[in-house]
Amino acid sequence: MYITDSIKYIGANDKTIDLFEGQYKVPNGVSYNSYLILDDKIAIMDTVDTRATDEWLANLDRELAGKTPDYLVVSHMEPDHAANIKKAADKYPSMKIVGNAKTFPMMAQFFDLDLSDRKIVVAEGETLSLGKHTLQFFMAPMVHWPEVMVTYEQTEKVLFSADGFGKFGSLDCDEPWDDEARRYFINIVGKYGVQVQALLKKAATLDIAMICPLHGPVLKEDLGHYIGLYDTWSSYRPEEKGVLVAYASIYGNTRKAAELLAEDLKAAGEKNVCVMDLCRCDLAEAIASAFRYDRLALACATYDGGMYLPMEDYLHHLKAKNFQKRKVGLIENGSWGPLAAKKMREVLESMKEITFCDTVVTVRSAVHSDNEAALKALAEELAE
Repeated sequence: MYITDSIKYIGANDKTIDLFEGQYKVPNGVSYNSYLILDDKIAIMDTVDTRATDEWLANLDRELAGKTPDYLVVSHMEPDHAANIKKAADKYPSMKIVGNAKTFPMMAQFFDLDLSDRKIVVAEGETLSLGKHTLQFFMAPMVHWPEVMVTYEQTEKVLFSADGFGKFGSLDCDEPWDDEARRYFINIVGKYGVQVQALLKKAATLDIAMICPLHGPVLKEDLGHYIGLYDTWSSYRPEEKGVLVAYASIYGNTRKAAELLAEDLKAAGEKNVCVMDLCRCDLAEAIASAFRYDRLALACATYDGGMYLPMEDYLHHLKAKNFQKRKVGLIENGSWGPLAAKKMREVLESMKEITFCDTVVTVRSAVHSDNEAALKALAEELAE
């Protein structure tokens, strides 16, 4: 992948990984991005995961062409980016390691590595000259670890954005950026919207021509689109108007209620209705979809006096990712003691700025004619 004449891509695609961070499905794999800046002084920008060590070292050797790197800049200590710090440090004993005050204590936890005369500790706004290129460092704590920093290269106006602006999928995967970037952001960084907003304010002061993230493609065009989406996601504003109908059904009767609600929503004029089965769909996608749309309808069977567990798990994840600022409608089902709506509401009330529809639909075992009027009333409320 070509970046510039002086900035080389030395990362790798991983198409064999099934779960990112041990939990997120990545059917199209993921990339571990690393970069090399060639100047009077040479800087490596992060390493890669152990799954790609050999390929990374081969790429590094090829681009160095016999030269020795002067610096390794560590923007993030998460193992999918930092796993090869010790290998690089051992291979190039004269190379300095660049990080911030929070980087090196964490590095000592991962590696037995003596950096007493090799580390360069940088602070907010400080610079490091490579010759024609100048690196400027900005702290980005909790985006999404406390030691994260981003690096701005002043000459070619490149932002090395750490995990920011990353996405799932290998680099040779031809797919739209938005969907997998949304799923990546909401599930991994979503909790830290305030911190992302703080980073965006810093980025707004820079003249950025290109964004080089640690996952996903290098962004060179229409940067306003990507930055705008990050502003929307991190401020928890809905990305678009629409209703996500998410259901957890045991025998299919709760599913039937959810499907009827979706039909009623469309009949009421709602053009953007998404229906997801929480027992079978990708949980990360269902979480991202809740943040995507401005309204949410939840249909859940009562189970052991509470919520059916897929719904309980879903709401737990939504809360953990700071779900807020949405209108919510509730459907419950129960053969003798319907309690799911009450339990769902209890969890949702702990979130910020959640508005509930007045209509709560209660199904007893199976959908009957008396439920149909309530479902239409709920659809009308959600479609307002």
